[in-house]
Amino acid sequence: MQMDNQVPPKKVPTFCSLRYGLSFLLHFCNTIIMSQMICLNLTIVAMVNRTNPHGLPNTSTKELLDNIKNPVYNWSPEIQGVIFSSIFYGVLFTQVPVGYLSRIYSIKKMVGSALFLSSLLCLFIPLAAEIGVTFVITCRVVQGAAQGTVSAAQHAIWIKWSPPLERGRLTSVSLSGACGCALSLLWFVLFYDDPKDHPCMNISEKEYIATSLTQQVGSSRQSLPIKAMLKSLPLWAISFGTFAFQWTNNIMILFTPVFLDSKLHVSIKQNGLLSALPYLFAWMIGIIAGETADFLLSRNILSIVIIRKLFTTLGLLLPAFFYMCLCYLDSSFYGSIIFLVLANATGSFCLSGIIINVLDIAPRYYGFLKGVTNLIGMLGAVISSTLIGVILGQDPESSLFKTFYLIVAVNVISLIFCLVFIKAEIEDWAKEGQHTRL
Repeated sequence: MQMDNQVPPKKVPTFCSLRYGLSFLLHFCNTIIMSQMICLNLTIVAMVNRTNPHGLPNTSTKELLDNIKNPVYNWSPEIQGVIFSSIFYGVLFTQVPVGYLSRIYSIKKMVGSALFLSSLLCLFIPLAAEIGVTFVITCRVVQGAAQGTVSAAQHAIWIKWSPPLERGRLTSVSLSGACGCALSLLWFVLFYDDPKDHPCMNISEKEYIATSLTQQVGSSRQSLPIKAMLKSLPLWAISFGTFAFQWTNNIMILFTPVFLDSKLHVSIKQNGLLSALPYLFAWMIGIIAGETADFLLSRNILSIVIIRKLFTTLGLLLPAFFYMCLCYLDSSFYGSIIFLVLANATGSFCLSGIIINVLDIAPRYYGFLKGVTNLIGMLGAVISSTLIGVILGQDPESSLFKTFYLIVAVNVISLIFCLVFIKAEIEDWAKEGQHTRL
């Protein structure tokens, strides 16, 4: 939201400030969460890379010893798809409740405790795999619930901590991404729910944040205008855009190691390094997008609604384009890697587009609505991961084309809806003094 009727607050230091320190702290939290989410997607390439069950008579002594050290499991592509999607079931069911509770309870305790639980469960995955696939799925569901709590609750932080002209860069820095347990303890020490309570923040920064948010922070216990929310087309545009973003992003997480193994035939070590490249470039693009969006807004070069539409278009259209290039690319190793990285990384433009748009139209209900839109986005993640497992199991040869064509269809349809209905001004039902009730 642009603050045309207000005198701009006095500017305070940026990268040396506590609000930017908080953004980087959240970045490391999200890095840990993402690594815990995707580590099994890479290691499963080695865990199921043989078809012989344990203890088969024709298995050599060396292979038996290798299996004892590095067990190999007889999990079909369909079962792998269920394992991949199971973590999103946990994420799915926490988004709305956590988004609502973040308006009432301490975000500090919610995020810190959930990060610790997710990290603890990550240590139990190898033991769960030895017991049986059901235990792996159960462990992943509970871990997903913990990770969903972290991802949903953290968005409400920016209601109090983020000046409007810095939301793009602060959000992109935090999202572009046994350590998790340690980090959760650090979180309890360094983070405070409200900037005014932080003992280490200087007065000028507290005044800057408070002044810039005077028209946006309301009562955390105000009733929710559910009917008005359901009728809001801009909110539905955010939901569809988030669905497409999560659909594409999840396929990237799941499909990249499989693509590198089945199509490019790289070793496990190379697979790990190459699978990390998209995340490195996604982080860089996310930072650049956030800085660019805030620069365009602060200099009044583009209106905020144009900025949101521009970055949403880049974040949904570019991955679809590069994935289609992969479909028709000849067997070029370096060409495939380049297009794979670009397809995966350019989705980060959405961080300064549709992903942050709720804060433009309804900052008073940001925590709850972010949970709702994340819930719809997680449906895309659940459906895509399960569907990819089925596609891989039925027809491995054509799975590449089917997967990429699905990405193009979902992204283009969602983008059209977003471009028509995206807005960037506060909705009437989200303004101060509105008392629409369910």
